[in-house]
Amino acid sequence: MSDHDHGHDAGHAGGGHAGHSHGVSADADRRWLALALTLITAFMAIEVVVGIVAGSLALISDAAHMLTDAASIVLALVAMRLAARPAKGGFTYGLKRAEILSAQANGLTLLLLGAWLAYEAVRRLISPPEVAGGLMLATALAGIVVNVAATWCLSRANRSSLNVEGAYQHILNDLFAFIGTAVAAGIIVVTGFARADAIATLVVVALMVKAGYGLLRESGRIFLEAAPSDVDPDALGDELVAEPKVVEVHDLHVWQITSGQAALSAHILVEPGGDCHAVRRDLEELLRHDHGITHTTLQVDHAATLLDGPLPGDRDLLPLDDDGHCEEPHGPVHRDEPHEH
Repeated sequence: MSDHDHGHDAGHAGGGHAGHSHGVSADADRRWLALALTLITAFMAIEVVVGIVAGSLALISDAAHMLTDAASIVLALVAMRLAARPAKGGFTYGLKRAEILSAQANGLTLLLLGAWLAYEAVRRLISPPEVAGGLMLATALAGIVVNVAATWCLSRANRSSLNVEGAYQHILNDLFAFIGTAVAAGIIVVTGFARADAIATLVVVALMVKAGYGLLRESGRIFLEAAPSDVDPDALGDELVAEPKVVEVHDLHVWQITSGQAALSAHILVEPGGDCHAVRRDLEELLRHDHGITHTTLQVDHAATLLDGPLPGDRDLLPLDDDGHCEEPHGPVHRDEPHEH
């Protein structure tokens, strides 16, 4: 094999994609999500009626939140089916990021619903209406039972999927909402303090904003192709260049295709006479074993075949010859010596 051929020495660790398991285990998770959806939908219909009769904003807000719970689960189920479709045509990764779209939609609905409930709660703090505390308390206690069951169902699904996590956060926040509503109802029954209903709603709003922001942040990182939160690309580059025979690592990119599925590409320069194929295999095994990154594309070259003198990190020597691909290197250059990041 010629030196130039080594420039195309790229592959996937572990011998390709066989045996990889990403995202959710669709069949099992769909059953748990469908069961949670049934529980939530049935109780939501009852709660809307009771909330109107009791005049409780907390109950109506809980019912509205349950509606978004149901929508988030339906969205999660649809996203699962889309993500399970094989890659073809222009979608070379398939539709795996449908799950991230679902998670982003869940985060956005939590924030929008929180804003509406905050407005209504403040309005009721200023002018509190009459609330049937006893009916409100009974419904809230029943809601706690239903949401505990639904939360348990979602916890049985694979929450490493940001899609499932989005639905889980919706239901978990609804559970907190019912607990707050039950406390507020108890206060109303004992003391007659009607503003407790609005105060409980504001507590729930704070929880919704926290969960919604977290989902938008994590899904946004994936759409912006940021490195996984548990991976430091600079430290990873230093770790790769410290391996035997490796002279330099540059054009290092780490990103997430979807939750739980990271990918990496890099250009590796090996010392003259080094075995490019062996180095690639060793680096892929390191990435797989130590970092769980199995989708890797490594272009491995002998340093001497690309350069005559200093290494490609020296920007004044660029661009390289027509055979090189590093006319505009991205990111820091990693060498086994002190260097800037």
